[in-house]
Amino acid sequence: MLGMIVDWFMLPFGYGFMRRALVACLTLSLTAPIIGVLLTLRGLSLVGEPLSHAIMPGVAVAYLLTGLSLPWIMLGGLAAGLATVFLAGGITLFSGLKSDAAMTSLFLTGMALAVLLIASAGSALDLSHVLFGSILTVGSHDLMAIVITGSVVLTGLAVGLRALMVEALDPGFLRVQGTRPAWIQGAFMTLVVLSLVTGFQALGTLMAVGLMILPATLARFWSRRLEGMVAVAAGSAMAASLLGLLLSYHYALPSGPSIVLLLGVGYLLSLLGGRHDSLLSRWRRLSSS
Repeated sequence: MLGMIVDWFMLPFGYGFMRRALVACLTLSLTAPIIGVLLTLRGLSLVGEPLSHAIMPGVAVAYLLTGLSLPWIMLGGLAAGLATVFLAGGITLFSGLKSDAAMTSLFLTGMALAVLLIASAGSALDLSHVLFGSILTVGSHDLMAIVITGSVVLTGLAVGLRALMVEALDPGFLRVQGTRPAWIQGAFMTLVVLSLVTGFQALGTLMAVGLMILPATLARFWSRRLEGMVAVAAGSAMAASLLGLLLSYHYALPSGPSIVLLLGVGYLLSLLGGRHDSLLSRWRRLSSS
């Protein structure tokens, strides 16, 4: 029995494509959930969804010009995502329209443009690949691009984490110190876009935000400290990635949705039985009072 369990976990990783997929998922699990924790602390958890779609025009243009080359597709997605962020900021500044409304308007326009570009060019690019990703097809060069980009995001978070926390909790303090919060916000949104672009190949534009937000939201049921939330978020993302890849291999399931669905189950379990603010913890408080 024990041997069967060990084989179930270990045999799939005898294949190179499974090992590459695992390394890519673990790399994403070290960056995206931390971004998600910072987004939820800022009350910006919904921003990830429009941004994940905003990269689509850049992905479509890069594909039409260079083919299915992940480094160029990531660069195109990054350019489109950053353009959306700064355009939304400009619209908010000059028109007074709320940033979420400006972001949503731009991402809907961009997504429609991406679909039209692909369709009008008669491209063979599978839109399901764009929307849901295909982590099992990651090649060696693609994996290198994911690891390098993930390292850049992780380094940026490590260097700027203190400033990001202060900007999120007390932007007035930064103004007193002579630092403009807008610059820190812009740098943070750049990291958000870069993280989403990194996750594009693995989970697609629809699912990439799931690896970012779901671990962060479930972590808040287990810890109230930043380091605790980061540890829980990253750990849950790694566990879901490993189990999702195994389920995908053994039962011929799509890998990206499997990973995100497992994180959704983890969120529901945390809502029911987490240490803080869960239904169980509230029931215990009511019972003891």
